Amino acid sequence: MTTSRPRASSASAAPLVSETQGGGSPGAAGGAARSGLAFAVGAYGLWGVLPVFFLLMSPSGPFEIVAWRIVFSLVFCLALLAATRGFPAFVRLLRQPRLVATMGLAGVFIVVNWTVFITAALAGHVVEAALGYFINPIVTVLLAVVVLRERLRPAQWAAVALSGVAVLVIAIGTGDVPWVSLVLASSFGLYGLVKKQVGGRVDAVGGLTLETMLMTPVAGAALVVMAVTGVGGGVVFGSVSVVHTLTVISSGVVTAVPLLLFAAAARRLPLATIGLTQYLAPVLQLIVGVVLLHEEMPVTRWIGFAIVWVALIVLSTDAVRSSRRNRGIERKSRIANETVQ
Repeated sequence: MTTSRPRASSASAAPLVSETQGGGSPGAAGGAARSGLAFAVGAYGLWGVLPVFFLLMSPSGPFEIVAWRIVFSLVFCLALLAATRGFPAFVRLLRQPRLVATMGLAGVFIVVNWTVFITAALAGHVVEAALGYFINPIVTVLLAVVVLRERLRPAQWAAVALSGVAVLVIAIGTGDVPWVSLVLASSFGLYGLVKKQVGGRVDAVGGLTLETMLMTPVAGAALVVMAVTGVGGGVVFGSVSVVHTLTVISSGVVTAVPLLLFAAAARRLPLATIGLTQYLAPVLQLIVGVVLLHEEMPVTRWIGFAIVWVALIVLSTDAVRSSRRNRGIERKSRIANETVQ
């Protein structure tokens, strides 16, 4: 949104979700918080081990994997809509052309993200992919300035500057700009920005269904071209083994389940808590890359990662303090209103 005067930034290290509303008994709130944390850990834990899952799809190439992921995600989401009787609400979404166009743009960004991530995983660049998701919160903050015209707090500017230094250190040390990291962070940041514009009008299942439905014609065309020409390794689905076929089919479930877990967590946890748990995914990806896949980690890359972690500590601390301050202001305002009434 554009305003005549800059505002204090609402951007933080967290995904763009709503604050959990207060109310209810302390016991119920505590139970919701515990279950919400479990859902968040489940979501980010699954996202963290995705590189291993995609490696199991070899010898399928990245473009084939992305195409089938789109197709089977749509199949799974349609099944969920049928099971939950969500088709009437989904049809209402389809009757809003501007919303459909917005979700189509979101679909483009997430497909770019999927393609780069899977290509990186299959090519042995999981560590670089992990760096992309570490710096994603910083990109989200930058997008708040560039697109939403928000004003950053000093701590947020410090985090942005530190991240820039980290990328520079890695580029100089390795002799190559970490393009995979930058594209992943930018595409996912833009995806989150587009989804923020949609707000609460689209639920997790309806949103993923609409995104994959809009991308399915492109995925289908890509599969036909690959099958006919053999470009990108061709299409090997159904010709390798039963295990490989079932693994590819299950990509729809693997795509949708973490999103559903995240949606459940977002309804139960404060924004700041969600923001802190999101780092579990890149931490696990880093472990997969270094420990399981034995990717190289020169000293300069470790230094770059360390600088990014310092930036994230600064950003997360600022987000927690801002969240507490906002809750305090809201509490005082509520008490004042009750006193007046």
